[in-house]
Amino acid sequence: MPRIRQADVDEVKARTNIADIVGERVALKSAGVGSLKGLCPFHDEKSPSFHVRPQVGYYHCFGCGESGDVYSFLREMDHVSFTEAVERLAGRIGFALHYEDGGSAPETSGRSRLYAANTAAAEFFRAQLLSPEAEIGRRFLGERGFDAGAAAHFGVGFAPKGWDAMLKALTAQGFTRDELSTAGLVSTGQRGVYDRFRGRLVWPIRDVSGQTIGFGARKLFDDDQGPKYLNTPETPIYKKAQVLYGLDLAKRDIARGDPRRVVVVEGYTDVMACHLAGLTTAIATCGTAFGTDHIKVLRRVMGDDNASGEVVFTFDGDEAGQKAALRAFTEDDRFNAQTFVAVAPDGLDPCDLRLQRGDAAVRALMDAKVPMFEFALDRKLGGFDLSTVEGRVGALRAAAPIVAEIRDRLLRPGYERVLARRLGMDPTEVHGEVERAARGGAQTQTRREPVPVDAGSGTTGIAPVTLGSLPRTADAALERDALMGALQYGHQVDHDLLTRALADEFRTPGLDAVREAVASAANRARAGWATDAVNAVREPYRSLAGELLMTPFPARNEEGAVASTTDLARRLILRRLQQDKFELNSALQRVPADSDGGRALRMRLRDLDAERQRFTES
Repeated sequence: MPRIRQADVDEVKARTNIADIVGERVALKSAGVGSLKGLCPFHDEKSPSFHVRPQVGYYHCFGCGESGDVYSFLREMDHVSFTEAVERLAGRIGFALHYEDGGSAPETSGRSRLYAANTAAAEFFRAQLLSPEAEIGRRFLGERGFDAGAAAHFGVGFAPKGWDAMLKALTAQGFTRDELSTAGLVSTGQRGVYDRFRGRLVWPIRDVSGQTIGFGARKLFDDDQGPKYLNTPETPIYKKAQVLYGLDLAKRDIARGDPRRVVVVEGYTDVMACHLAGLTTAIATCGTAFGTDHIKVLRRVMGDDNASGEVVFTFDGDEAGQKAALRAFTEDDRFNAQTFVAVAPDGLDPCDLRLQRGDAAVRALMDAKVPMFEFALDRKLGGFDLSTVEGRVGALRAAAPIVAEIRDRLLRPGYERVLARRLGMDPTEVHGEVERAARGGAQTQTRREPVPVDAGSGTTGIAPVTLGSLPRTADAALERDALMGALQYGHQVDHDLLTRALADEFRTPGLDAVREAVASAANRARAGWATDAVNAVREPYRSLAGELLMTPFPARNEEGAVASTTDLARRLILRRLQQDKFELNSALQRVPADSDGGRALRMRLRDLDAERQRFTES
């Protein structure tokens, strides 16, 4: 494949705000001058250690050490090649790329082709919704309160009953059967290759960035022998355990909410009903139970680093819905946000509730929500006859493990009292049973083995050097702060001054490795120079360089940061001059004062003192 011209690679990166790209997946908030932070998308964490500096186009996680620029972020998150990452960002900003052989953009392959195939399929399905054959689909939507505008907003389409209508349409656009099969759009049987979705309403399933990665389809015809809902199978870009329908539409309002609230419903029409009723943070799983991976995705979008957020599960009131809520409860302590359950009157789902009682009734669900723990307790107690001693004792033994699961030391005593009131029992008895359940659970937990250091990352098993591992000396502090300022604000500091400050070897080995890379940067005015410098640092010091680039510089504003970096550069030069003076004085002790050599040394000392004076006064 022809290579993209380096000038175009640099230009696309310079025109792209990395915060916009990262912000589609991670809720970012201010973390000091020129820095943003959020929950790391590369590892699970409770407190944000993932920092983004838009000015330098770089990210770094102080928890797991992942770092890079906007291209590496896309490559890691979406598993695309470098070329595909550049092409995707170029398309986003409308930039025409040029290739080294002078040709136009080559056909992309791999994952990019799967995204393109799904996008083409979504357009095909939307167009088919207007066809005469789709009358049954339009009627289905209308009967559930969704007009043409709602269908268009959510991209709802129609898959014709024919055997290969979509297959023919997409192969005519240049997609191969292998690509369509890998994308989960066609299947293979005794009659050959055929459309996976036929005679169904189709909802496009998009990732958090808005790219179509799969579909959910609802059967409409009685002669359809397939399941009521049919989803895209697992593909390289569609992992149902990590996908949440509607998150691309809900993410902005989730991040802006006060409190930040996510409403978890059960199906596509429920998401539509909630959004149209005003609950624009509603999302749903896609043919699978709500699980750990879904929680990780939501926590990053919510910025779930404190208890101020809310996650509200609106399950059906039937037994299946209750079981779904209890499954979600087992994952509850993975949220920092408060978790609730809202069950509509008469067990209606949000779609039916909106249809029968209007938008206000859907919004009122939020007023009827109850804490997840209370819901779980009530469901557990519902299986016992609390009018008998035996029933109350059995209920206590069944419910105590639920309360024992509460990790918050302030919440657990409160729920012990709630359980005692529900049972009409002495709080002391309840507390004792909860403590026994907690001890029993701790004894049966699987012991976690320590995670070995990854020796396959190019460091041959050597742990990377970090800011925390640097020596606590005045020299290390000066070198650390100077490099931090140089990487973050070097393009605004006098070039000659900074070049001289970084010309001499540093006294701290790890910091000297970073200094070499920064000093070698030919053009600090070029966008992206700092990220290139970090990437040029040899291991095991590259992670340290990433931390220096991303750690908020200790200044009140950008002007102060530039002034401080300039002062640090002068201090490095003065340190070098002081060392030179010490060496000259030592040399003077070894030669006669009236010799030619002595006189030359004294002249050099005089010049050195004059230079030191200039730097001291500047």
